[in-house]
Amino acid sequence: MKQSEILVKPILTEKANAQQEKLRRYTFKVNRKANKLEIKKAVEEFYGVSVVEVNTVVSPGKNKTRYTKAGFIKGVRPAYKKAYVTVAEGETIDLYANI
Repeated sequence: MKQSEILVKPILTEKANAQQEKLRRYTFKVNRKANKLEIKKAVEEFYGVSVVEVNTVVSPGKNKTRYTKAGFIKGVRPAYKKAYVTVAEGETIDLYANI
């Protein structure tokens, strides 16, 4: 798998920002087929930091319904994989530079 395909995008939420400040832990949406070693290598190469630990979670898809003029529309949001990456002491990742 290519390095550019592993990291999809960073997740920027209030909880993720609190973990960045307190625990040096950054959250990324990653490819479902990527493993922890590939994620670690991709983050180290892309952001130039040393990674201490990688934890992964697969968030299941959710059922969504919506009422329109034509009636109810049912669908499923796709499942995705999140990676919680902890960087070494004293190192940071500037996620807001690319926005």
